[in-house]
Amino acid sequence: MIVQTLFQRKWTLFLATFMIAIIGGLLFKLIHLPIPWLLGPMFFVFIWAKFFKEKLYWPSKLRDSAMIIVGYTIGLSFTSATFVQIGQQITSMILMTLLLLLFTLIISIVISKLSGLPFQTILIGSIPGGLSQMITLAEELEDVDITVVTFLQISRLMMIIFTVPLFIFSPLFDIHRDSSLTSPVQNSAHLSDLFPNIIVFAVVCTLFAILGKRINFPTAFLLGPMLATILLNLSGFHGHSLPSFILDCSQLMIGGYIGLLLKPENLKNKLKISILAISSGIVLLSFSFGLSILLTHLHSMNTVTSMLSLSPGGMDQMAIIAKEAHGDMSVIMCYQLFRTLFIFIAVPYLLKFIFNRMNVRVADKM
Repeated sequence: MIVQTLFQRKWTLFLATFMIAIIGGLLFKLIHLPIPWLLGPMFFVFIWAKFFKEKLYWPSKLRDSAMIIVGYTIGLSFTSATFVQIGQQITSMILMTLLLLLFTLIISIVISKLSGLPFQTILIGSIPGGLSQMITLAEELEDVDITVVTFLQISRLMMIIFTVPLFIFSPLFDIHRDSSLTSPVQNSAHLSDLFPNIIVFAVVCTLFAILGKRINFPTAFLLGPMLATILLNLSGFHGHSLPSFILDCSQLMIGGYIGLLLKPENLKNKLKISILAISSGIVLLSFSFGLSILLTHLHSMNTVTSMLSLSPGGMDQMAIIAKEAHGDMSVIMCYQLFRTLFIFIAVPYLLKFIFNRMNVRVADKM
């Protein structure tokens, strides 16, 4: 009876959250804001939960399902020619990733000295991408405030999701009339065009997502389906681009989830940490924009593609923005994927080495 009551309570909270998300998406669509079905639900759910102090609920499985859809959409943009192009840019991927991480290290040192907060906490909270990996690493290390790390990571992510599309869709970027900003992804198909191939893609993408989760692959519900789609496409089993309303639904499912992630009420020094999060996010985003300008000079890519390739946000959100802005999604995802894998594989060991050296120096001084 208790289990049934809790189940009904969760469904009631979810329906309320879902209605708030729908209203947010419709309003943002009405006032013609970019990617309304991602930003609208995210903004409205966050505001409602924080200012009206209402308890809301959004199942993580909805977010996972949406990421499978986004992963499939990303996979469609990869062709054999894409991999040749990516091979020519691997040096730039390494360079840009290292420069971004080096700059993160520098600003973490500066912010730690100015704020008086532990350097380890600031650094782990500032590293772009790898949200779940950084939180897991924070749990393994001593003298690291997990609450602050989580807040810094999520607040930067939310700020980037809001500011990047508003900047890209501003008059500074005439993306609707600039014919150079074409995406390799096919135009949206009707539902009848998807069958029967979509059934095979759905099964294989889901299996790859589950397998990726089992082996602790980073963002498995995004990368698993993306890899599955690429393999099926390259093998000659072609898929169709999804209808726009399905993509809108996937945005809503991700936006509603992100809106509930940020919990400033758990912080001790709310104002101080909030100012710190906003300022460090702005500085990091500005630096990534500067790197994107450099990237356009190194390779023949448009500014939107370079900006989204280097934006320190999540891959799924960057993919949604890339689709709407007609950026080269395959190139964008490869830059984002390289940074994510580098952070997932190499950064934890580098951080543990740095922190151990710091502890040894402190011990020697004592």
